[in-house]
Amino acid sequence: MLDAFAALMDWHNLVLLLVGTGLGIVIGAIPGLTASMLIALTLPLTFHMDPVNAVTLLIGEYVGGISGGLITAILLRMPGTPASIVTTFDGYPMAQSNRAERALALGIMASVVGGIISWGFLAGMSPALARFALKFGPWEYFTLVLMALVMLAVLAQGSLVKGLLAAALGMAFALPGIDSSIGQARLTFGSSAMLSGFGLLPVLIGAFAISQVLRDAAQPISNKKIEIPKRRLPVHLSDARTHGPNMVRSSLIGTWIGLLPGIGGNIAALVSYSTAKQLSKEPDRFGTGHEPGVVAGESANNAAIGGALIPLITMGIPGSVTEAILIGALTIHNLQPGPLLFQNAPEIAYGIIAAYLLANLFMLIMMWGAVRYIAQLVRLPRAGLLSVILVFCVVGSYAVNSSFVDVWVMIAFGVIGLGLEAARVPLGPFVIGFVLSPIAEEQLRASLMLSDGNALEIFQRPYALLFLALAVLTVAWPAILQRIARRRRVST
Repeated sequence: MLDAFAALMDWHNLVLLLVGTGLGIVIGAIPGLTASMLIALTLPLTFHMDPVNAVTLLIGEYVGGISGGLITAILLRMPGTPASIVTTFDGYPMAQSNRAERALALGIMASVVGGIISWGFLAGMSPALARFALKFGPWEYFTLVLMALVMLAVLAQGSLVKGLLAAALGMAFALPGIDSSIGQARLTFGSSAMLSGFGLLPVLIGAFAISQVLRDAAQPISNKKIEIPKRRLPVHLSDARTHGPNMVRSSLIGTWIGLLPGIGGNIAALVSYSTAKQLSKEPDRFGTGHEPGVVAGESANNAAIGGALIPLITMGIPGSVTEAILIGALTIHNLQPGPLLFQNAPEIAYGIIAAYLLANLFMLIMMWGAVRYIAQLVRLPRAGLLSVILVFCVVGSYAVNSSFVDVWVMIAFGVIGLGLEAARVPLGPFVIGFVLSPIAEEQLRASLMLSDGNALEIFQRPYALLFLALAVLTVAWPAILQRIARRRRVST
């Protein structure tokens, strides 16, 4: 860990971390643009970077992207990121009552506290979990990926059927190309361009960036005005006593929810907000501009980042769409996230942990000093902003293989993403199904080869059986809850 922090003190890494965090804050503050989109767009720029430099840049973008969303959530009631939706409940009423500076100050402090507390779990738990995961074989990894996919599909916004459909559709799009096990082409329909399958970057950029551009271009321009803060952000030592327990509790909730695949910062913020309201002596004040509401939401959604990074670097399982893109970034640099990452590339594993802490500190400094200037971004002409994003999308997709086929793939998946969201099919399970499908297939084939085709061997592996049981329980749980509720209604 000390070596990782020493490596980050190199001016190249510090500049990249500073630039990444700043870009993340800027993009996070613009409604409609997300950290996932930013990371997908800048991923092609990391091709020729040193892996440590690339990871440093992307982690900075991730932290800044989630934190920046609180600015417009408070000032405009337009969350810059989905994780900041809960912040609008009390942040915007505070801004309406001339307390915007106070809401921003509390939101920034809560974000930093949440990030630092979750970093403690990330630094303390990750090495131990990685050593534990070294005991896993192919069956364990296959059932672990299966459990993650099921949880992502079931816990995503929308119906259970649509979530499972999205995950299955993403897995289906990962099938075309060369079958790595037998070396034969499949589902290429006679096209040589399909031999390499659909590229990860064009799919990610299309699903997130292009679909967002198309959706924003079809929406009418908002005339909502924004009041820019003019005074210093007020914070006092007494706030540590007043809001400290809420910050710690919400950060712990966010960290543990972040550990679960597919839930994300928006659910973490909602759960911590509900908990704070239930434990409050003044629950009726929540939603009217109550300070603990802002603190609870922002502590949890930032803590969820550190929680989600734990399964990413220890077992190679993404907790959200952004982590799935980070897996793609590591794969591009021939690095496989998982327990062996601590042995084969410790500078990357510990570099992620160290960069996460420093990114939170940089985020504090930058947002505290420049929040009033960052808030001006929402006044940029949307047409010009979307045009610039579209250019970056095309250049980024083309740069992967210097092929216009990837550009067409990007456009196609942009239309697919737009269609899925129009049908209220969640996009997260679709993309993560696309990312995890090759891993699941590889582990399943390895398991069957080692067991001479005996699939029943899975019942002789305790951890594999546990993951499989959790996957089945996740699917069945909504039906179980409905049945319990029906019995209660009948009995009453």
